[in-house]
Amino acid sequence: MNFIDFHCDTATLILERNEELKKNALKIDIEKLQKGEAMAQYFAMYIDASKVDSSYAYCVKMLHTFKNELEKNKETISLCQSYNDLILAQEAQKIAAFLSIEEGEAIEGSLDKLRFFKEQGISLMTLTWNYENALGYPSFGWEHQHKGLKAKGIEAVEEMNHLKMLIDVSHLSDGGFEDVLKHSKAPFIATHSNARAMSNHPRNLSDEMLKRLANAGGLTGINFFNNFLVNGALKDKMEIAKIEDMVRHIKHIKKVAGVDVIGLGSDFDGIPNPVEIEDISQMSKLFEALLKNGFSFDEVEKIFFKNGLRLLKEVLN
Repeated sequence: MNFIDFHCDTATLILERNEELKKNALKIDIEKLQKGEAMAQYFAMYIDASKVDSSYAYCVKMLHTFKNELEKNKETISLCQSYNDLILAQEAQKIAAFLSIEEGEAIEGSLDKLRFFKEQGISLMTLTWNYENALGYPSFGWEHQHKGLKAKGIEAVEEMNHLKMLIDVSHLSDGGFEDVLKHSKAPFIATHSNARAMSNHPRNLSDEMLKRLANAGGLTGINFFNNFLVNGALKDKMEIAKIEDMVRHIKHIKKVAGVDVIGLGSDFDGIPNPVEIEDISQMSKLFEALLKNGFSFDEVEKIFFKNGLRLLKEVLN
């Protein structure tokens, strides 16, 4: 059972807690990825811009630290930037590690810095996190919902198309989503967002957004954060995220936008709540639950890796 997970925050915790990639106390490490039969894992360079002097400098530091971990474990995991890189990693029986940035402020409004990160191995960027930045506005709360991308954000979208980088609209305002749809010539992704109709949170995607994302050839990665999964308010923020809620979201997305738009974006090591899928080694629990809930084997494979492969082949070619 292969899978591609489009989002985790493991790289951040490796830096902040001085953990190692091969084996650690986190939700994701190489041993857990091997046990779970991972095909590819996207590792996000996550930055909280309010806590650092320079988002760019902090991202560079994190990237350097994480690439050193990849180099130390190059016999089992391979840094990938393209679809072809992933295929080569598969042939060598290695896990494919893709790198992303979660917080567009890392480029500080500079296309030169965007190009630098591309050269350093970044193949995906989340345009905003929870704050307004030089590119656009966040989906945090509802106050920025209708605000679109700034001029620099449109420039970044166009340059990411040119550089063959995946554009990530998770955390982006609804207006920003519409601008990416308008200006991107390539399919894009919401790496870790669920269905708003199933859990009314601004971080999730409305049915109309899901349909437009599907029509554009894009993907949304199912997020394991309880806030984005439950129907109604949480009684306790540390409630366990349940597989049945993941299945509920997946069923809804399939119904309104088709199975081809669904992927995985666990958000492991970035979410505080426990999950019935305790770590990345247990992804088969969701695979089996989907089969038990009427999904065909081919549909589950699409969700777990085939849809992701299609997107990577089209954008990162």
